[in-house]
Amino acid sequence: MKIAYLDCASGVSGDMMLGALVDAGVELGQLNRAISSLGLRGCQLRAEVVKKRGFRATQVRVEYEPENVHRHLHHIAAMIQGSSLTARQKESVLRVFTRLAEAEARVHGTTVDKVHFHEVGAADSIADIVGSVVGWDVLGVEQIISSPIPTGGGKIRIAHGECSVPAPATAELLLGVPLVESPVQAELTTPTGAAIVTTLAARFGPLPSMRLERIGYGAGQRDLEHQPNLLRLLIGVAAEPMRDGRVWVVETNLDNTTGELIGHTIDRLWATGALDVYTTAIQMKKNRPGVKLSVLCEADVVSAVEAVLFIETSTLGIRRWPVDRHVLQRQLHAVETPWGRIEGKVGWFADGPPRFAPEFEACRKAALEHQVPLREVYEAAQKAFRPAEVARDP
Repeated sequence: MKIAYLDCASGVSGDMMLGALVDAGVELGQLNRAISSLGLRGCQLRAEVVKKRGFRATQVRVEYEPENVHRHLHHIAAMIQGSSLTARQKESVLRVFTRLAEAEARVHGTTVDKVHFHEVGAADSIADIVGSVVGWDVLGVEQIISSPIPTGGGKIRIAHGECSVPAPATAELLLGVPLVESPVQAELTTPTGAAIVTTLAARFGPLPSMRLERIGYGAGQRDLEHQPNLLRLLIGVAAEPMRDGRVWVVETNLDNTTGELIGHTIDRLWATGALDVYTTAIQMKKNRPGVKLSVLCEADVVSAVEAVLFIETSTLGIRRWPVDRHVLQRQLHAVETPWGRIEGKVGWFADGPPRFAPEFEACRKAALEHQVPLREVYEAAQKAFRPAEVARDP
């Protein structure tokens, strides 16, 4: 799978995104043809190679004729629908502008239809968004991952006066996105950049496993004192067919709960939909032996897991934290054995052969029904598996 990673060490803006895409190989002429179809007079992109604190990068500027127009979402939507963009590109561009409109509506206490775009409705911001969406479409990556976002600090002046960084609309767009502290007293992430990255990125986190193929550097307009003002784009192929996800670990230590109660608690934890439940023998204060009860679960069942722990055990406190996990590509599969059909799962690691794991309950049911050892059913299911009969999910 072709993937891309946005290294936003100095934030993200529309022009930085365009620069990184062009530097990574997107043809500038293709972007200009898309932008020229919008009907913005004299609007086009210019690219040049610059240096930011010693690092080479591509800087893209939007040239356009001065205009005195005020646009709402429906004005921009009509502009996009009348352009030469493909249907997929139009849909993505409208999703970006809709996110912007929703953020502005929340900030100003109005509706999406009545939102008046100020800076982001100008020709240069429209060109930034359209050019970025078209550029990503041209690259053909299947998944975009972004680093956590630094917003910068200090004050900036917008159409409504002076405000703190991040600007109100930027902050709204970054709800739920991991942010990182930055000592830079300037606006590192703009509303345009935030809208693009939060619309297109599948997730935010560390650099994923990949075989690196191309790198692009996009320069911001400002020169920063202590760091290069760059957006780095890394493009490659996922090193292994793993599916990523954020889950939660919920734990508590118990030193005065009986084994019977712990067993009952574990049964109730499984019933919440937990992914895994396990215990660890530990030594607690005053040399008391204890049990650490750990649960791995999705975010939507954390509250249910905590409720079970507080109700069924003597704990007075619970620890919890999010973790990233990698899961092998896998799918359901069944094999035929002398004792009937046995369900299981097939998984792959990298480009290796598929591996079949029979489901314990399916093997156990067959063993009891036919009065044969469980081990024999399990071994028969393994032998019945035919790798050539399995096709990987796309």
